[in-house]
Amino acid sequence: MKEIVRHNYLNTLSVLKDQNLIKVATGVRRCGKSTLMKQFQDVLRNENPDVSVLAINLDMPEFRFLGEQNWKKIYDYILENIKKNQTNYVFIDEVQNLPEFEKLLEGLYVHPKIDLYVTGSNAFLLSSELATLLTGRAFEINVLPFSFADYLEFTEKKTNPDRAFAEYVQTGGFPEAVLLSAKGNNFANEYLQTVFKNIYENDISKRYRIYAEESYQEVVHFLIDSVGSAISARNISKILTANKKKIDHKTTSKYINTLVEAYLFYKVNRYDIKGKQHLATQEKYYMVDLGFRNALLGKEQISDTGHLLENVIFLELKRRNHQVWIGKTDRLEVDFVARNQEGYTQYIQVSQTVQNPSTLARELAPFDKIHNHNEKILITMDYETGTHNGVKQINAIDWLLNL
Repeated sequence: MKEIVRHNYLNTLSVLKDQNLIKVATGVRRCGKSTLMKQFQDVLRNENPDVSVLAINLDMPEFRFLGEQNWKKIYDYILENIKKNQTNYVFIDEVQNLPEFEKLLEGLYVHPKIDLYVTGSNAFLLSSELATLLTGRAFEINVLPFSFADYLEFTEKKTNPDRAFAEYVQTGGFPEAVLLSAKGNNFANEYLQTVFKNIYENDISKRYRIYAEESYQEVVHFLIDSVGSAISARNISKILTANKKKIDHKTTSKYINTLVEAYLFYKVNRYDIKGKQHLATQEKYYMVDLGFRNALLGKEQISDTGHLLENVIFLELKRRNHQVWIGKTDRLEVDFVARNQEGYTQYIQVSQTVQNPSTLARELAPFDKIHNHNEKILITMDYETGTHNGVKQINAIDWLLNL
């Protein structure tokens, strides 16, 4: 399969190379974590042809067999196959498949001749249960499916970015789904349905008790249909129960958490801009990849285009290593409060179009309530750009491509 270089992630790995940290690449299954690690192994070999690289994929039968016996079998295998008098770069794929994997990580971390890199498809890998063990020892790199820029490079559809963007929103950014979409959207949809089933079977149902699969699917579909909308587990359970699909809010909350743990959704909390405090109610959820929406719901992407664009912008902010919140100012809402690694804050509104004057006024209104000097941006699919009383209006495709 054709590969593209994920420069941002590779640069991060290069900076962390030889640092006394466990490098942990996390993210949803099939998003490209294993390919990223192979690309970094190539970087290491290009830098030094005599480098010692040892790669283990715990999804592979031979290593899964060892791991099912106990973690010490994998540990002993690694020690038997590393070189004694130089640094060994050890890569372990899908480490969460190994019972008591934390003991393996701890043992390898303290070895003076091992620089350790692991991937995982479940947030349990860095959950509170492991926080004490890994605090100060692990650096997480959250890998996402293709960005729109990646998609253009992968498909070579750079001559008509507007049309390519519409296809990207429908197909999403899973590499294999993008390839299959060239043969027909039905192939991409069937592939994404298989990916979701694999995630459910390997990263959710094996780890968590799902009492009723039908109710679980209802919660999944509700979240997919509500991207960009403020929701709560209590509201979801009320709506589903009213539709004769009874489920209590505690079970709903648990089901949502499993989807977040498996990196299928990202939870975004609210932030009171004036009070400068985080709020614990009416959070929003964004999908890891919009291709799932069409594959699992069969919905035309023409519906709810504003929220879908919002989802794309959120994921791009994540790729750019921003902390992201939903902004609240008085009774109005700012789509995103985004803070970069240098602590620089932006306020971002997202709208499909603001060509209607009333829509433009509505989107600008929250900015009027913010009296600090941080940058304010309005991102739309309109070709018109410019400023509105200090607010920059930017075309979404230009923003995504950093033009």
